[in-house]
Amino acid sequence: MIVKYRGFTLIEILVTLLVVLVGLMGGAGLIARSVQQEVEAYQRLQALNMLEDMVGRVNANRLVVACYSSGADGLTVGHGVTALPDCGQGSAEQRATANQDIRAWHSALLGAAQKNEDNESIGAMVGARGCIEQLDAVTRRYRISVAWQGLNETVAPADALNCGRNQYGDDKQRRVVTADVRIGDLS
Repeated sequence: MIVKYRGFTLIEILVTLLVVLVGLMGGAGLIARSVQQEVEAYQRLQALNMLEDMVGRVNANRLVVACYSSGADGLTVGHGVTALPDCGQGSAEQRATANQDIRAWHSALLGAAQKNEDNESIGAMVGARGCIEQLDAVTRRYRISVAWQGLNETVAPADALNCGRNQYGDDKQRRVVTADVRIGDLS
């Protein structure tokens, strides 16, 4: 006795294709999320490098440290900043070094290290800003921060970290790395 099963193989193929399609869609989502996390990690590494660079510059020119924070006013450079202050303390060499350091940090935050084919700066984090705040003039304590916009929402940074606040839409997209620096008096 011969039994004919018409269309049974076609149904099996369609079910198999559906299972494979669901698996591929899950894999594509995993890859997209992985790439997003890789970009977030790269931006954090860039921010830490820029933070470390500025901490070193401030320590190297410690006699005019107030120039780096514009005194008690605080300094913000990077995305959205058009006018940079000039240092008014110390010797001509110290002022020139402070001004050069601030301008170099500003350019780095704008991505000047990497350019596209149209010569546009593309090397920095999204909306990168740098801030230097004077925490205590007597003990010469300063907070140096780098803020940027993350790709997705996480937990908002602590309230004490003002750098970039309300600049990236929801504060849950703001990323900040900081270093509190105390400049010793070596004289």
